[in-house]
Amino acid sequence: MELFEYLPQVLSGWNLVILVAGTVVGLLLGATPGLSPTMAVALLIPFTFQMDATSGLILLGVLYTSTVAGGAVSAILVNIPGAPANIATMLDGHPMAKKGRATEALHYCFISSGVGGIIGVLVLIFFTPVLVGFALSFGPSELFWTAILGITVIGSLGSSSVLKGLIAGAFGIWIALIGFNPVAGTERFVFTEHLQGGVTIIPALIGLFAIPQVFQMIEMARQGRAGETFGMEQRPVWASVVYNLSKVRALGIGSVIGTLVGLIPGAGGQIAGLIAYDQTKKFSPDSEAFGQGEPEGVVASESANNSMVGASLVPMLSLGIPGSPTAAVLLGGLLIQGLFPGPDLFTEHAPVAWTFMGALLVSQVLLVIFGLYISRFSKYIIRIPKHYMAAAVAILAVFGTYSVQNSVSDVYIMMTMGVAMYFATWFGFSPGPVVLGIILGPIAETNFLQGEMIAQAMGGTAQYFLTGNINILLISLCVLSIGYSIFAEYRTKAKRRSQETGRTIGVQS
Repeated sequence: MELFEYLPQVLSGWNLVILVAGTVVGLLLGATPGLSPTMAVALLIPFTFQMDATSGLILLGVLYTSTVAGGAVSAILVNIPGAPANIATMLDGHPMAKKGRATEALHYCFISSGVGGIIGVLVLIFFTPVLVGFALSFGPSELFWTAILGITVIGSLGSSSVLKGLIAGAFGIWIALIGFNPVAGTERFVFTEHLQGGVTIIPALIGLFAIPQVFQMIEMARQGRAGETFGMEQRPVWASVVYNLSKVRALGIGSVIGTLVGLIPGAGGQIAGLIAYDQTKKFSPDSEAFGQGEPEGVVASESANNSMVGASLVPMLSLGIPGSPTAAVLLGGLLIQGLFPGPDLFTEHAPVAWTFMGALLVSQVLLVIFGLYISRFSKYIIRIPKHYMAAAVAILAVFGTYSVQNSVSDVYIMMTMGVAMYFATWFGFSPGPVVLGIILGPIAETNFLQGEMIAQAMGGTAQYFLTGNINILLISLCVLSIGYSIFAEYRTKAKRRSQETGRTIGVQS
């Protein structure tokens, strides 16, 4: 096979240096809140101008996969996702850390990322011709229902009730509507000049997650409380590997969903992680443990967002259609090198294409090795006093927000949303549904508007959106997801009532 023919080039001197350096830098950038994989790849594209095509693509590809995994570090340790793809990881990763299992959670993160990443790259290598057709079958109607399926997860995403989750998600969708209509170009809900550009995901993500944490740290420091200062247990790596690989259900669900979502143009790792987390929770016999520090939640979300990486490159390399926002930036790096997607890439430029894919495969192994090594030093982050940590997070929040568009308005938006979220948490609301609404709202709206225009020439809106095998399957999954969320909440409340009744009877007796 051609992959093995070019594998020695991957492990040659200069390319190996790029692989190692790109993995370490990507992990560190990913762990910094606000520096998303898309931004990391975009920032380092200028460094590839003086490189040959193979080395340049290796650097960008390795950064892509390692920043996605690195974002879990801050999600687990300080409850702030390094990137949107790590939101689901935070839901169980941080509770594990608060229980003194931070090392264990980080181990599961990097091992699952490696397993999912290898599966995603193998899909890229072996199934590209077959899966290109699957990617092309997703038009505006299919993408609309995919976004709606993601929105149905909102009800059970970290909130104290389905109703509060839906309210928070609806608020996030409204936030996403601020700005200009993507098709008509008209202004909506722009009541200040700072909102003319709308609310983008990075300021919202940092504001909703980082700023409430800053206020909580300040409050703990003023009261002289340790707060969430927790220890780091000594966890043997081999024990984590054995346990992680035994979670076949979580790894399987995460890897399959990550691969499928990666093939869908424009979806991204945040959708993959959230849907995988939700489906793993629904298939688990102990679904109530999720959100309380359940390792399967970390395994599912991290295997999903990294398996998405390789799969997102299938439509990009074959058709020039990126499967995620970061893949779109990577496509720019490909074109800068004078390479164009399509069959010619695998024939006329076979050494570049196959060496690049081989490097992605090797990078998954390096990601696990360096990730596990870095996790040993995370104890120093936990030991930082709260008032210093609050100052550091606040500075990173402002820096990360401003650096996206060099906009002071983004900083104002970030602070406003952060303060509002801090007070909302007092009433049992969670930032997760809000962020999910902001992410999925534009995807659903844009594809609905595009589909509506197409439907006018195809017999009507209802026929376009409600017919077709993929549409029917996605609609069925949406109904099942909503139904299960309602049933799960009813079952949980019934169990609590039964436990309270039992305790009352025990006291009376």
